[in-house]
Amino acid sequence: MVSVKRIYADFKVFSVGYLRNKFGLFFGLIFPVVLILIFGAIFAGGGDGTVNVYAQNQDTGIFGQNIGDSFLTALNESTTIKVITINPSDNFVDFLASKSASEGIVIPPNFSAEYIAGNQVNITVYGNPASSTSGIVTGTVNGYANYFNLQRFNGTVVIGLTSATINTQQTSYVDFLIPGLIGFSILTSPMFSLVNISSEYKKAKLFKQLSLTPLTKMEWLTAKVLFYILLSAAGFLLMVGVGVFVFGVHVTLSPWLIPFLVLGPILFAALGMLVGTVTKNPETAGVIGNIITFPMMFLAGTFFPISIMPEYLQTVARVLPLFYVTEGLNNVMVYNNISAALVDIAVLGVITLVIFTLAVKLFKWRED
Repeated sequence: MVSVKRIYADFKVFSVGYLRNKFGLFFGLIFPVVLILIFGAIFAGGGDGTVNVYAQNQDTGIFGQNIGDSFLTALNESTTIKVITINPSDNFVDFLASKSASEGIVIPPNFSAEYIAGNQVNITVYGNPASSTSGIVTGTVNGYANYFNLQRFNGTVVIGLTSATINTQQTSYVDFLIPGLIGFSILTSPMFSLVNISSEYKKAKLFKQLSLTPLTKMEWLTAKVLFYILLSAAGFLLMVGVGVFVFGVHVTLSPWLIPFLVLGPILFAALGMLVGTVTKNPETAGVIGNIITFPMMFLAGTFFPISIMPEYLQTVARVLPLFYVTEGLNNVMVYNNISAALVDIAVLGVITLVIFTLAVKLFKWRED
């Protein structure tokens, strides 16, 4: 016979236990809300939603008119892209590479003369096949080209588009995805593990037992950091190997990748240790660890470029440590922009030093 009383009793016990488990409560209730808030903020506006695009006008104009300037001004009045003009004498491809940018617009010489004469003239639009922003830029430029054609030539195609990339080898989405996934693995493995280990060891009094051995706190933490450096290196080789042999990706391998494969695990292992040692119990540590980790997963350019986010979220992304890992990996592997990667290494080094110092200082074998 079915007993309503037993059903109610079991329901009550399970409900109380679930609500007391902050980790389960976070994933069951809070985490879905966090995802809604993050993706809602990214895709539902909340900012101007424009994409910054570098543009070069090589047109000198004719009869006091510069149609190239007029075209870029019209683009700048759109709600989708913001045109940033550069010097016509600059090498445009080199300029994009120096900025680690893949989207750009070039107005060719004699654009005004050809347009007024009704001759075919093409605007070059730079982009990459993986970035959603490239589609936005191309679509916007094409829309305004059609408008100019309709305005003067009743729709006859005079202004056309030519597509280009700053590296013609980069034709696969996986080329741009691999650096982000490497950064993702550098974050999650040491962070989640050290949060759990440090909090569980503290709860089980294992740290107190370790204090009776010759092992020091620095030695214990260094051993963990070394393990995750090796694990991150192995993960890097595995992901790049799969990308190259399975998908035929084109990424640049350089010694400048080593600082990111070393500093990243040190930083996130120390951060996980810091969270686990300063919290009172494993449940609280798990919740705080997730609150720190999941925003970094989605806001630091791991799965999609931050350029599609509202401006205020782009500012938030640049505060997150993972941003400098993924940005640095992209600068080295995709854009071969070593000067920008050096800046990422410097910022990452400072953050790592601060977090590691705090982790060692606050880490205690014995509770007071």
